[in-house]
Amino acid sequence: SNPKFQKKIKYLARAVSYFKQYSKVLICDADNVGSKQMQSIRAEMRGDATLLLGKNTMMRKAIRGHLENNPNLEKLLPLIKQNVGFVFTDKELLEIRDKILANKVPAAARAGALAPVSCTVPAQVTPLGPEKTSFFQALGIATKITKGSIEILTQQHLIKKNERVGPSEAALLTMLKVFPFSYGMLLTKVYD
Repeated sequence: SNPKFQKKIKYLARAVSYFKQYSKVLICDADNVGSKQMQSIRAEMRGDATLLLGKNTMMRKAIRGHLENNPNLEKLLPLIKQNVGFVFTDKELLEIRDKILANKVPAAARAGALAPVSCTVPAQVTPLGPEKTSFFQALGIATKITKGSIEILTQQHLIKKNERVGPSEAALLTMLKVFPFSYGMLLTKVYD
């Protein structure tokens, strides 16, 4: 028998068993959440909740297979898109929600990413030498050289919320060791 197929059957059985076992489901968006962070979220919730991530088609199959026992689950089907995760629990939903939302990690601004928040760079003497001056000029940032380092003269709005991060902005923030974003799992829906 095909090991890939066996794995799918196992996953399906586990998903269905969670729907039977737990009374509450939180649906989360796991975009931009790395595997290390996912591990710490799982560890944080151990004993209180179970996290299930996986193939969306398998998720849908598990729900459809369980509809006769619980027709209300139909409402979950349209929510299964992109990087979605299910958190199953019998505990207090607010408590679990707080645990999920508290687990955020600082992240660098990546070129091409949508900015979750705006980012400003304060006026400061940077650790960068004069050879990087052209970089600041390209971004229209007023600078002067102070004791061999570049000084940013006024606070600069570098990235606007919900706009794409440009490659120069991303590179500058990395050079300044600024991690303007933080990523974690976001709650999209609660099912009780």
